[in-house]
Amino acid sequence: MKFGVVVFPGSNCDDDMVHVLGNVMGFDVVKIWHKETSLAPYGPLDGIVLPGGFSYGDYLRSGAIARFSDIMQEVVKFANGGGFVWGICNGFQILCEAGLLPGVLLSNEHKKFICKNVYLETVNRETMLTRGIEEGQILKIPIAHADGRYYIPEHEVNALWDNGQVLFRYCDENGKLTEEANVNGSLFHIAGVCNKEKNVFGMMPHPERAAEDILGNTDGKLLFESLLEMA
Repeated sequence: MKFGVVVFPGSNCDDDMVHVLGNVMGFDVVKIWHKETSLAPYGPLDGIVLPGGFSYGDYLRSGAIARFSDIMQEVVKFANGGGFVWGICNGFQILCEAGLLPGVLLSNEHKKFICKNVYLETVNRETMLTRGIEEGQILKIPIAHADGRYYIPEHEVNALWDNGQVLFRYCDENGKLTEEANVNGSLFHIAGVCNKEKNVFGMMPHPERAAEDILGNTDGKLLFESLLEMA
């Protein structure tokens, strides 16, 4: 399997993602610079990942400028053709800005950057990204963001649930949806979603930072292992 990791000015989790995909999981992986106008030189890709960071310094609005990078036209085509696309943190923000995922990521409720381990309830395991995880399973995954508060207009919320588009929700270590556990104030504790077709995924927590024993946490590796079934 072969994955491409898109690099924007300000990406800072691209090497982390390349390491996990390549060295931990054993996939072929290539970096794709944001100014590229075609995916053809990289050969057939099984998936594209938009990593975390601060694309274009998060000026204007997180992900709003990166959404217009040359490569995003190709990412949109790839996604619309059924290709697997995964955005993490800033990558999630970019996918929302590009209209590939519903909703938007707003400033954290308390207007502070948050960097800590959080707990996630697995809401839907019927996707390429979560099928290796049990429904209701609690994962511990780190976050690092200032604009991670998921929001979607109320009249669109029901469609998310009806279509099974909610992947994860912030909870406590026992799976309870407490106010304290919803660290950034996201609507209905939502931490990750997918599109209706279930080939485009976005989440604020960083599974690549929890995918090796040396890090003291391998909960994030479960998501990468789910991708093995794409082969």
